[in-house]
Amino acid sequence: MAQEKATFAGGCFWCMVEPFDEQEGIIDISSGYTGGKTEHPSYKEVISGDTGHVEAVQITFESDMFSYKKLLELIWQQIDPTDAGGQFKDRGEFYRTVIFYHNETQKEQAIQSKKDLSESGRFSKPIVTEILPALPFFEAEQYHQDFYKKNAFRYALYKRGSGREEFKRMHWPKDRSHLRVSLGDMQYHVTQENGTEPPFENEYWNNTKEGLYVDVVSGEPLFTSKDQYDSGCGWPSFTKPVMDASVKERYDLSHKSTRVEVRSREGDSHLGHVFTDGPGPKGLRYCINSAALRFIPKERLEAEGYGDFLILFNSRK
Repeated sequence: MAQEKATFAGGCFWCMVEPFDEQEGIIDISSGYTGGKTEHPSYKEVISGDTGHVEAVQITFESDMFSYKKLLELIWQQIDPTDAGGQFKDRGEFYRTVIFYHNETQKEQAIQSKKDLSESGRFSKPIVTEILPALPFFEAEQYHQDFYKKNAFRYALYKRGSGREEFKRMHWPKDRSHLRVSLGDMQYHVTQENGTEPPFENEYWNNTKEGLYVDVVSGEPLFTSKDQYDSGCGWPSFTKPVMDASVKERYDLSHKSTRVEVRSREGDSHLGHVFTDGPGPKGLRYCINSAALRFIPKERLEAEGYGDFLILFNSRK
């Protein structure tokens, strides 16, 4: 596999790791500083504005699996490329946006990508993101690395308050219109509008059949009946997903009390929430909306292309 490096400055580097970290073909992401005049600067030195550095991320990727063009498409969706004075609520030269190229091919692709965005009419103001040759990259302090994983709640508060997500939804809305046809009203409300169906009035809350639950939108495997139990809450409850990588979790700050939302990894469907009052060694209760799920009985798994999961039902608990 051919490995390359890509370096992007997009404002606070806390928010520039998560979007790339979830992509197949990304080997490593480091938060750090580049573009300045001193070596190994500290965070305090950089934000003082005296060193000339910007906060940035350096990505090592397998270009055969995830091309540099795809990285460019993704970076534009994370930033406000029309803002020369910083990013969102983070102001200052050290928060400006820059695409640092590592070779001539990257330079050409970056220039063309910027030109295409300018001509697309997506933004009414000029694109001011700079395209510059890569300079020495210095890793930031350890507490800045993978901040969104190590400090999930603080990260969620920061990201919400920064205005970054709201800007992204405004300028890069996901086209989910086709799902209006394929999903029922409640399925759409739950998966696409982060809704919640009524307890005890949904399809699977008391299901006792053996089988696999998949995302009603994408079909990706999520939970099995082997891990389902009656929690008394009125929604399907599970002690764990079928695989750790099946779902992604993030803090939900839209409710009066802080909750951890559960979403499908590939389909990005809202599924429900996970709580710490469940049975089992980890004490977790995945409280999931039936409307987000499609149940495939054990005897139908092979016919529907999920034959690999039969092993879960042929082995002892």
